[in-house]
Amino acid sequence: MKSAIVTGASSGIGLEIAKVLLDMRYKVYGIARNFSKTDFQHENFIEIVCDITDINLLEKKIKDIRSGEKEIFILVNNAGIGYFGPHEEISTKKIHAMIATNLEAPIIFTHILLRDLKRNSGYIINISSITAKKSSPIGCAYSATKAGLSHFSESLFDETRKAGVKVVTIHPDMTKTDFYNNAKFKEGDLPESYITGECVSNVVEMILSQRPGTVLTDVTIRPQRHVIGKKK
Repeated sequence: MKSAIVTGASSGIGLEIAKVLLDMRYKVYGIARNFSKTDFQHENFIEIVCDITDINLLEKKIKDIRSGEKEIFILVNNAGIGYFGPHEEISTKKIHAMIATNLEAPIIFTHILLRDLKRNSGYIINISSITAKKSSPIGCAYSATKAGLSHFSESLFDETRKAGVKVVTIHPDMTKTDFYNNAKFKEGDLPESYITGECVSNVVEMILSQRPGTVLTDVTIRPQRHVIGKKK
């Protein structure tokens, strides 16, 4: 059985992607700081508790996975954090957390697993953001981390495509998850004003279902209507 690793797998987009991969008969190693947000269980879903910004701990956890797995086929860098507001009002601690989680960790994670993914002609799927593609006032630092991740993905595909590695970037727009808990805004109330975690996981299934030799390297998912709600 081929294996997949999904970060941020305890809820939201990450958990929905894990479910799709399980349905596609992958063994899924789900990585998160804790799994208290979900009671989801599956015989092939292995919970790995890890703060991915702790590089020493991350390397140890990946070493443990690699010791028992010869077919690591998919890496999904999904874990992310966002703080929003005027740039001068966001603390340096929060800025550092966004850079460490959204950009540094995926780059290091990929570095650790790249030889395995080359050997297995596997996939690296990076969950970026629509903000990586446009000006993002009140989200300058967040969008910069996502733009960095998107550029890393594009460059890595050109570097590794001859080795058979498929590097894919997904750019979701406003998604109905817990992601905006820290923000003063939220998705709109109308269903057509947001996408869901399932929307993203369906795209992952589509990416993995392409004929050999065809790679969807860049997918953007947007709701039909653009609505940003204010929290009361």
